[in-house]
Amino acid sequence: MTDAVVKKAAVTLLASHPIAPGRYLTLFWGIVAEVEESFAAGEEVGREVLVDSLFLPGAHDQVITALNGGRGSQPVIDALGIVETFSVTGALLSADAACKAAEVELLEIRLAHGLGGKGLWVVTGALHDVEAAVEAGRGILAREVLVRTEIIPRPHPDMLDHLW
Repeated sequence: MTDAVVKKAAVTLLASHPIAPGRYLTLFWGIVAEVEESFAAGEEVGREVLVDSLFLPGAHDQVITALNGGRGSQPVIDALGIVETFSVTGALLSADAACKAAEVELLEIRLAHGLGGKGLWVVTGALHDVEAAVEAGRGILAREVLVRTEIIPRPHPDMLDHLW
């Protein structure tokens, strides 16, 4: 499936690896029309084994940056918001909604590895912005997809040392 995706159009591959026994993650981005073509090609090739898929046009820049393992400068952390989902697609969709809803910095997105196929993301910002972001992320998900959310005002510095 990944081969069909990258051969179809000019997209940038972000991830292509197994995530759990019998499951494989292919993640890519680029210009919307190119991604749409590659997405369709991947779905066609993998239609008999595809578990889940997400086409997310106009993804927030912070989502792409986090997926590439980057982030801005070391932020001053007033509050942390954490959302855990039962699926990779749920994590991506809700992180995108959160970043679009409030002035937060997306610190991290974790997808499937070490999470039993689940996903989670972490944002920081002013407490009211973190609350708004977490609510937006929660609000876009079906109840069956959401594992839990957590908001931590003024996290202890020792805890912050272990986030990354």
